[in-house]
Order: sequence, then structure tokens, then C-alpha cells
Amino acid sequence: MARYVALLRAINVGGHVVKMERLRALFEALQLTNVETFIASGNVLFDAAARDASALERRIERHLEAELGYEVATFLRTPAELGALAALDPFGTVRETPPRKVYVTFLREPPPTAYVARIESFHSDEDELKVIGREMWWACRTSIVDSPFGKAKPDKTVVGTARSITTVRKLAAKAAPK
Repeated sequence: MARYVALLRAINVGGHVVKMERLRALFEALQLTNVETFIASGNVLFDAAARDASALERRIERHLEAELGYEVATFLRTPAELGALAALDPFGTVRETPPRKVYVTFLREPPPTAYVARIESFHSDEDELKVIGREMWWACRTSIVDSPFGKAKPDKTVVGTARSITTVRKLAAKAAPK
């Protein structure tokens, strides 16, 4: 069995309310085991016999859309992948006082060069952005709603779901082998 963490988009935002018991049951209906949810923002830890993460992502997405009535983009990461992300400090924010808020957006695959250029064009005194592999990193010195990047229209050509680095670190700790 392989352990995975599913990072779901559109769970308990924008009027799409899903109780965590229901979300666990939806994953268990797919014969996934040891299902746990973590905070109510669409984080699900589980074990699966499937080793093809891409196929499993699509299977989960189809099931959730059929059951919930709307598209739920799903991004799977292994505990090792999450652990590596939790250890990264691409902006050197760990020692900053006060620290910037750091967010990680999970993507399905490394994005096209044009996307990376657009994202990185938002670099400013308030926002620093980097794309590393399948993740987009954002360090924000101000509030999300006041930052130039936070106010920007999202690039809808690449779908992702964001989590704070604090959530990523807690998820990595929870998913780590015991």
C-alpha cells in the first residue's frame, strides 16, 4: 500500500460545503483505506493499492464530481514529497522578522514557461514568487487582499490549489511514516 495526501480544490470555499465525515466516506467508497481528513480545507490522507498517482487523481476527481455535483481538482503528493516541500525555504523567510506569509500552490505538472514568466512578473516589494517543479511558491509581506499578486486575475490555464506553508508542514508531519 502507498500513502498519499490529496490536496483538493473547491472544498469549503465558494459555497461548496462538505462535511469531513462525508469527505472521508467518499474516499472510502473508492476502496481507499486509513482515510483521515486534516482541517476542513480539503486535505485527505489515505492509503491505496494504486501506484499510478495520475490515474488515481483522475479517479478521485471523477468520483467527487459525480457525488458532489461540481469539479474538484485533486493533487496527490506522497509523504516524502510533502516532507521535501516542508523543508524548503526558497525565499529565506525562516529567519525574517516579522516573517512573510508563505503559500504553496500545488499543480498537476510543471507549468509551461509562459505561465512561469507571468507568475514571476508579479515580483514586487510585497510579493516574491517562484515556481519550483510542480509547485508555485508565494511569499507575501502584506495581506493577501492588499498584495498586487493577490489582487491579480488568476491565470486559469493552469489549475492548482494553495496551502499555507504552516499547513504544508503540519500535513507533512502527519503523513510522515511513524
